[in-house]
Amino acid sequence: MKENSTTPAKSTNTLNAKPYGKIVLTLKNCLLSDKKLNSTPSYLDGLDAETETDLRILGCELIQTAGILLKLPQVAMATGQVIFQRFYYSKSLVRHNMETTAMGCICLASKIEEAPRRIRDVINVFNHIKQVSSQKPIQPVILDQNYVALKNQVIKSERRVLKELGFCVHVKHPHKIIVMYLQVLGYEKNRTLMQHSWNYMNDSLRSDVFLRYQPETVACACIYLAARQLQIPLPALPSWFSLFRVDESAIRDVCRRILRLYCRPRVKPEQLEKRVEELRRQYEEARTKARGGDVDGHTPSPPLPKHHNAWGGFISRSGTHAAPERTKSPR
Repeated sequence: MKENSTTPAKSTNTLNAKPYGKIVLTLKNCLLSDKKLNSTPSYLDGLDAETETDLRILGCELIQTAGILLKLPQVAMATGQVIFQRFYYSKSLVRHNMETTAMGCICLASKIEEAPRRIRDVINVFNHIKQVSSQKPIQPVILDQNYVALKNQVIKSERRVLKELGFCVHVKHPHKIIVMYLQVLGYEKNRTLMQHSWNYMNDSLRSDVFLRYQPETVACACIYLAARQLQIPLPALPSWFSLFRVDESAIRDVCRRILRLYCRPRVKPEQLEKRVEELRRQYEEARTKARGGDVDGHTPSPPLPKHHNAWGGFISRSGTHAAPERTKSPR
């Protein structure tokens, strides 16, 4: 009788046991499923796909430009852009200011790549980029309450990125992989081919290819594009990329996504800003109604400071300066 009485208890405990996800330890990059890539939080908040893509591109350009002025190594700028892309597949561009997130990502990336920069320096650089792009007189940041509030927002943004990514911020970059593959192919002394491959890799950071494919595939695609541009023949029988266990269809898809960046028309920042502000206002009104408040009489959330122009810092798209064609090799 004693054994019979304990058996149902054990089975009940087994049925009520909570399922837990498994923990995977790997050095590979985190890839997202097609379902998550095609249904982003920004899209669910009403932001169309083209506008979201433009915002992602501009955010990555801001991180790249700020990283150059901060004299960060290229791998730190690349890490910041990949983290930026990952974050906005978990959170919406409508609810989270893009410029503040970019600041948080570049601060976090500088720590990850062991080249930390002070938040004050990051804010000064972003302010400088905005003034240059808007052709205004260069003035230092005033250390007032707005500066303190912005600094706190950057700190919170950095913590939010860490939380949303589950502290999985490891990024494997194709820089060294490109060098290794060119050595195997016998083109390690061709500096032009290597530089063009690096340039394509740095440009690919503005897309989501690092969330779709492993860096080995991206490296092969960059070499593929550079060799085609320079008309350098690569082994065909057997195909050179089969040596690295990379599929040709994946290479072609990465190439299309990279080349698509060069075909996008120039974006008017004012239109993007107007669209995001309109969606943000609709979101605030819907949240107020859900709480049972009066849309016209409630106290809205404090607006972002005037210097939070998320599109004021993109030198390469503002027409004021040309983006550098050559990029330094990673340290």
